Order: sequence, then C-alpha cells, then structure tokens
Amino acid sequence: MKSELRLLNLICLLAALGFLALIVLNAIFAPQLMTTDNLFVSMVCLVMAVMFGSIPLLQMKAEGRLPIPFQKRFSKNAAAAQVAGSSAPPLLDAKGRAVPPDVRSMVANMKKQS
Repeated sequence: MKSELRLLNLICLLAALGFLALIVLNAIFAPQLMTTDNLFVSMVCLVMAVMFGSIPLLQMKAEGRLPIPFQKRFSKNAAAAQVAGSSAPPLLDAKGRAVPPDVRSMVANMKKQS
C-alpha cells in the first residue's frame, strides 16, 4: 500500500512539474506573452499544477511529515482529554483512539439501562 501511495504521489509531483514547465515554455516561446490565449493557457496550467501539487502536500500533512508553522501541537493524551470533556477518563476503542461524542453518549445510555 505504501509503495502504491508513493508512486501516485510521485506521478502527481511529476504532473505538477510538467504543468509548471509548460508555463515556462509558453512564456519563452510565445511571440506575445500578454495575449488572452497565452494568459488563459498559463492560468489553466497553473491551476492544474496547484491541483496536482496539493495532493502530495495534503498527504504529508495527514501523516505529520509536513511541519505547518504557527500551528499548535497537542499530544495524543491532551487531545483525548479534550474530546472526553470533564474529568472522566476518555472512552477508547480497540485501537486506542478516542470515541466520538455520539458513541460515548450511546454507551452512557446503555450503562444507565443496565
């Protein structure tokens, strides 16, 4: 799975670099740069480059490998305590993740009934 993800991210980065290269080639070889057609082609290539370039960046952010400046960092225990609310210990699933509030309320209702 990871090798497939790396391959797809590599393809996305190559596509983004290819669209940026098309912008540069359009600027170099176009007889007049400021025509409507050339600006349209440049903008379409720029949008495509941003679209393909954002996919690997979002993947890196989700994995925690992309440092975001000025972002507050919480430890997993602090995040679980925030989700749990008051002084009650956090309700965790089988993998150790915090349970969503709606599931927590259903479990509390089942405990009241029994």
